[in-house]
Amino acid sequence: MVRMMAETKTTFWILGNQLLANHPLLEGVDKTAVTILFIESAARVQKLPYQRKKLVLLFSAMRHYAQELQAQGFQVDYRAAPTFLAGLRAHVAAYQPDELLTMAAADWSGRAFQQGLAAQLGLPVTITPDRQFLVAQFNPYPDTPPEKPIVMEYFYREMRRHFNVLMDDRQPVSGQWNYDKENRKPLPAGLPLPAVPVFAPDAITQAVMAEAAALPGIGAPHGFSLAVTRAQAQAACADFFAHRLADFGAYEDAMTVRHATLFHSLLSPYLNIGLLEPLELIRAAEQAYHDGRAPLNSVEGFVRQILGWREYIYWQYWRQGPALLALNEWGAERPLPPFFWSGATEMNCLRHVIHRALEDGYTHHIERLMVVGNFAMLAGLKPTAVNDWFLACYLDAYEWVMAPNVLGMALNADGGRTATKPYIASANYIHKMSNYCAGCRFSHKQRHGDDACPFNFLYWNFLIRHEAKLRANSRLGQNVLGLRHLDEAERTAVTRRAQQFFAAFDSEAVG
Repeated sequence: MVRMMAETKTTFWILGNQLLANHPLLEGVDKTAVTILFIESAARVQKLPYQRKKLVLLFSAMRHYAQELQAQGFQVDYRAAPTFLAGLRAHVAAYQPDELLTMAAADWSGRAFQQGLAAQLGLPVTITPDRQFLVAQFNPYPDTPPEKPIVMEYFYREMRRHFNVLMDDRQPVSGQWNYDKENRKPLPAGLPLPAVPVFAPDAITQAVMAEAAALPGIGAPHGFSLAVTRAQAQAACADFFAHRLADFGAYEDAMTVRHATLFHSLLSPYLNIGLLEPLELIRAAEQAYHDGRAPLNSVEGFVRQILGWREYIYWQYWRQGPALLALNEWGAERPLPPFFWSGATEMNCLRHVIHRALEDGYTHHIERLMVVGNFAMLAGLKPTAVNDWFLACYLDAYEWVMAPNVLGMALNADGGRTATKPYIASANYIHKMSNYCAGCRFSHKQRHGDDACPFNFLYWNFLIRHEAKLRANSRLGQNVLGLRHLDEAERTAVTRRAQQFFAAFDSEAVG
């Protein structure tokens, strides 16, 4: 708990993705002795061509949060500045604080910047621990070297035990930890799909939308309807638990041309900026199970996304450190093709997924992993370029999220530190889990030839090219054994078709 002496002039700098209802800096504070600082940095916005709807979400949420603090009696200094440092210096000159406090940033560069502020500003700077992640309260595997593999499943089980989530003493309720095998059903034709709640932009949001429209970036702010306050985020959360959680588990991996969200929660953008907190979502899901409002496979699947993957990914990000961005286990150096920035491709699945990302900043996790990530892995796209694309496009994208998810899980660039195998698949997986193939000009059945789905010949080409290395991975045994069905003639045909694809691809690709 932070308590300020009345005679000390203190500034609290709250970052835009730290909009917590119970922010630790504000606990037990004398409101007359503090000023709350917010900064919109032009340089940060221009780092990548960001999704404009993400910028609207972030800045509108910041402005609403600042307004709420003012209504509570806090003095607020809200600044637009060329850089964070320029904004901080201007604030110090205007308000003359004796000290500055800020909660640790979730990313490497942000935290390094904070650590250098005392020298830059010429006043004491205190950095308090990051309270937005549960692994900060309990680390199941402290001090493990980054090269030592830690499987997410065991990390998740330790987190379940520590926070007593879906537990019966030290064992999981029902005796089973993981219901992933029950969460892979394709979507039945004609199944009604519920809409996600929308929130009409108020005057603050409309002003941000107008500003975002003039910024360089992806997509358009037109049609923005996301929650921008905690109350709205809680309403979005309640809607998910009431109308989608029950079917979330069964159809968690399903994909369809007719609906972007299906039964997914679309809560991660709010969770990642602090409007919602992880444990409140976990407890609400747990209660839904105990109340009989949702089956265990759905509740456990949702809990695993937060208490398992989200916490594990943040932990991996800090365990591996900035060296993660330089890893490239498979030697992938091909630049992104132009269609990643337009969606103009004949591959129906990629066209739909990329259009959704570019227009709305959202696709669910299987589309990210098994469509975009799968293609990027098979095509040998440069990991840092793919990571930047995800960072630019998605509403919930921050470096701590994307670096381990993209470079670690999707592209296996870290050599298995995050995920135990490359997540690669042929068109058969996409055909099984979606209706994308039905509207595509390519055949999901053909391995090669002009009409073959690129996922097929790229998949088999990847197995042929890396056969020796892949055989060493026990989890990929069956995939590699599938090569026995390809005689030399077919191997040659697959390789030749892949080479033709890459020749055309490389002539158009952009960095």
